[in-house]
Amino acid sequence: MPRISAATVAEHHAQQRLALVRAARELLERGDAGAVTFAAIAKATGLARNSVYKYFPGRPELFAAVVEDAMPRWTDAIRAGMSAAGTPEEKIAAYVASQLDLVRGGEHRIAQALAGVRDTAVVRDSATRAHRELLTPLIGALTELGEEDPRRTSLLLQGIVNAATTAIENGDDPDAVTELAVRMAVTAVTAVTAVTGTPPGR
Repeated sequence: MPRISAATVAEHHAQQRLALVRAARELLERGDAGAVTFAAIAKATGLARNSVYKYFPGRPELFAAVVEDAMPRWTDAIRAGMSAAGTPEEKIAAYVASQLDLVRGGEHRIAQALAGVRDTAVVRDSATRAHRELLTPLIGALTELGEEDPRRTSLLLQGIVNAATTAIENGDDPDAVTELAVRMAVTAVTAVTAVTGTPPGR
């Protein structure tokens, strides 16, 4: 039995698996999913190439694990920003601003790198779960505001965030883009709830 660096074999395996995921993440942050090979991951972690297959049967499963590892950082940052807000409108503003802060910090590079491999079912399923988790706090704020179809509205508001993300990544002024995206999101929700008869800031 190989020497382990944890209290149990299970903990050792968990540590090794996480090391592989983090090595893949570092390569993905450079923007090229093609650079993530089992040979490169093995070299980065000091494992034999064949040992990587003990943890992941293929690259799609490894990519899915990277998404699942990264997602809590996004949701925690967004929830933290929203928890400091008072009104539902302020929570929506914080939702948009928090995501774009993450984009400015480079966190979105992983999603960019994986965009070309999402046709693989396991990666697509993982990305879908991550997206659903991302929208959960926004749906909560919209429900609190009294929006009749918070899920549909959340998807449309996320579209504003996605467009702002593209603008920032294409070199537009991050501060100006974020300010405009926040204003558009809050204005849109205020207008919609006014039409449906829900008082803004309820």
